[in-house]
Amino acid sequence: MKIGELAEVTGTAVETIRFYEREKLLPSAARAENNYRMYSTEHIGQLAFIRRCRSLDMTLDEVRALLLLRESSAKDCAEVNALLDTHIEHVTHRIQELNALLTELQTIRASCSAPKALSECGVLSRLETGSTTSSASTRPQRHIDGAH
Repeated sequence: MKIGELAEVTGTAVETIRFYEREKLLPSAARAENNYRMYSTEHIGQLAFIRRCRSLDMTLDEVRALLLLRESSAKDCAEVNALLDTHIEHVTHRIQELNALLTELQTIRASCSAPKALSECGVLSRLETGSTTSSASTRPQRHIDGAH
């Protein structure tokens, strides 16, 4: 099947498929005589796996590691579990950051509870002064390297 057909079957943008190929997440497709990429059912399965991992907010490097582990001769899934445990820690940390951000936004919003002149707006005042009440404005912690 051609790239457009693979895109349609999997609900993936053509450019995303090409990107996954460039990133070596998706094996290169065979080329037809007319130089069109020709994909197989294996590509459908691999692309579904990649998309599922990405829907779980895994980085490209995490997906790459899982793909390698899936094809490895490992006797058990200890490495897979370790990778997922690390990802769960990252997600938990990110949720904490988002909860702190939510609290800060709610606090800022509460600073202007009634309609006032813009010059007296508590929200604008807080945003201008940079007054923060949480660590939500700190840079998020990165987990395994790779594009997110």
